[in-house]
Amino acid sequence: MNAVASLTVANLTCVRGERVLFRDLSFVAQAGRAVAIEGPNGVGKTSLLRTIAGFLVPAAGSIVLAGSRDISEAEDRGKQIGWLGHHDGAKPQLTPAEVLSFFARLYGVGADIAAALAGAGLARCADLPCQYLSAGQKKRLALARLKLSGRALWLLDEPLAALDTDGKKFAGDMIAAHCAGGGIALAATHEPLGIACERLLLGGA
Repeated sequence: MNAVASLTVANLTCVRGERVLFRDLSFVAQAGRAVAIEGPNGVGKTSLLRTIAGFLVPAAGSIVLAGSRDISEAEDRGKQIGWLGHHDGAKPQLTPAEVLSFFARLYGVGADIAAALAGAGLARCADLPCQYLSAGQKKRLALARLKLSGRALWLLDEPLAALDTDGKKFAGDMIAAHCAGGGIALAATHEPLGIACERLLLGGA
């Protein structure tokens, strides 16, 4: 994982469909910290993550990753970002083992696929086509994919959705371990992550 000292968002404004979701939003997330982004539906939590990831262009403001050099361009910033969205990123015909093997090659990392699946509680279904996985198992697979990405900044959209109690503990422990290793995690969530984190409230929540 490449070292990133901080993420600085300054005076960020996001407009979707001529509607201003948030204006002049500023915050700093330091290495080793998790930030829970909270607020009611439609307030812009996902849009904030997508803007940081470079999927959306902000109407105003800046986003800078500080490390060995400052990174402000969206394309360069994306190379430091691990993304967990609502789509699991698993083709139905592939097995979890095949999915993780594909992404390990994509990320250019060496990975013990069997260990990664076992750590996510998926060892027994490693060779089962993903179309037969439950929603919770698919979320565990997406989390395992995120972990092996080796990216310093994690952006997670509702990381606890579809998970049972054990799955939520797995997700929380994984995020905490990432931050303990010097990473940064921003998670849009409607429920507590179960770990020590800062809170960023959108929409006056």
